[in-house]
Amino acid sequence: MELAVQWTGRAGGVPVLVLHGFTGSGAAMAPLTDRLVAAGRPGAALRVITADLVGHGDSGAPEDLDLYRVEAMAGQVIAVAGALELGTFHLVGYSMGGRVALTLGCSAPHRLRSLTLIGASAGIADPAERRRRTEADEARAERLTRDFGAFVDEWMADPLFAGQAALGESHLQAARAQRLASNPAGLARSLAAGGTGAMSPVHERLVDCDVPTLLVVGTDDSKFCGIADYLAAALPTAAVALIDGAGHAAHVERPDVTAAAIAEFIAGAEARPAGDSAAMSAAVIEADFVAGVEARPAGERHRG
Repeated sequence: MELAVQWTGRAGGVPVLVLHGFTGSGAAMAPLTDRLVAAGRPGAALRVITADLVGHGDSGAPEDLDLYRVEAMAGQVIAVAGALELGTFHLVGYSMGGRVALTLGCSAPHRLRSLTLIGASAGIADPAERRRRTEADEARAERLTRDFGAFVDEWMADPLFAGQAALGESHLQAARAQRLASNPAGLARSLAAGGTGAMSPVHERLVDCDVPTLLVVGTDDSKFCGIADYLAAALPTAAVALIDGAGHAAHVERPDVTAAAIAEFIAGAEARPAGDSAAMSAAVIEADFVAGVEARPAGERHRG
């Protein structure tokens, strides 16, 4: 199986690997990746890599459902990092890509310099709720294979993405075209085997994710604000960055602010000696000077 990989920035720069969400692709993360490259500092330029996850974009869409499981995708990300000889690297994941990134952080924290999650969760802990979500995702996968265009329209109409309407019709049409460029069979397999319902939750393993972690969430994404607060309290070293006026896809709706917060966090992680997490909170709070960002160390709860 082959994964499509792209990179931008300086060869030999600080490696940052970025993972997209469901129905996305590496190209869909350009609002973030382009700004991360531009935010690189003298002597600390970034090399930003994106990979199309299995079944998405230009990557393969094999029939084996096991290859779409979140744990398998985490292993594929490690394989990409190995093939590119990245050594340790900073990992950024959005939504589904965030679940993959968090799973990797729990299983192989020694591979990461830092972890940034945008609108991500640790999976569904309650078995009954997980079964209901699995059934719903399987039904969505069936609709996807039956009428791909209608499914994409339904997906984009989800209230999670309501904030993107403000970006204009040209943005919405480009986002729709990007989604339709993927293989519908691959997306259906991804939803069935790698969806939130099918994912093995990692709540009990969060303590193993001993990596400086930034939890990025839009203030308009109330559900994931609560999830971010929960993760911040459960992870060994984590902080929350609230992106004012953004929804689930904060990196799309407010890319300048989101990229600035992540770049500041990565710079802080690079400045700390290996294994030193004591300066984590201070390093993250420095991002507070960026307009539209509120940064909190772990333990401070969201007002909602």
